[in-house]
Amino acid sequence: MNYPLSVPKRIMNKPSSPPKTKILFVCLGNICRSPTAEAVFKVKIEQAGVANRFAVDSAGLLSVHEGEPADSRMRKHASARGYTLESRSRPIKTSDFEEFDYIIGMDDPNLRDLKKRVPHADTEAKLSLLLSYAPELKVSEVPDPYYGGAKGFEEVIDLVETASDRLIQHLLHES
Repeated sequence: MNYPLSVPKRIMNKPSSPPKTKILFVCLGNICRSPTAEAVFKVKIEQAGVANRFAVDSAGLLSVHEGEPADSRMRKHASARGYTLESRSRPIKTSDFEEFDYIIGMDDPNLRDLKKRVPHADTEAKLSLLLSYAPELKVSEVPDPYYGGAKGFEEVIDLVETASDRLIQHLLHES
């Protein structure tokens, strides 16, 4: 029996899928806001039928919670809305500035800290605030709910849901 020595052209010329847009959400400890943004964004891109176009992660500016799950209160409030916060806290790494296309902070102090960490000037263009994608909310920062009550966790989810919708619109329009 004779076997071909080369791969048929129809297999060799199979179009490859376009590279995924990589998005990293960042907050201070990576236990409340950024894991919520990661989970909400994943659900929203799945619902929009575009999950295959994105890679999503979250990180913190501090390493004090490294390896821990999201805050139990945040998980409880997110779960009540159908979101599962599965990620484990990790600190941002220098390599993240190269790997991700968008690095999105939750508040102005996060953004200032990120700007101080950029390895070279051209990576600063990747930085933004999540709520900059939803100017109609008329707030610029996702507040840290850690020291507040239930209302703070609910507010975070409200803001993140709206901003995620607008971010998806922005990204789809841009591509």
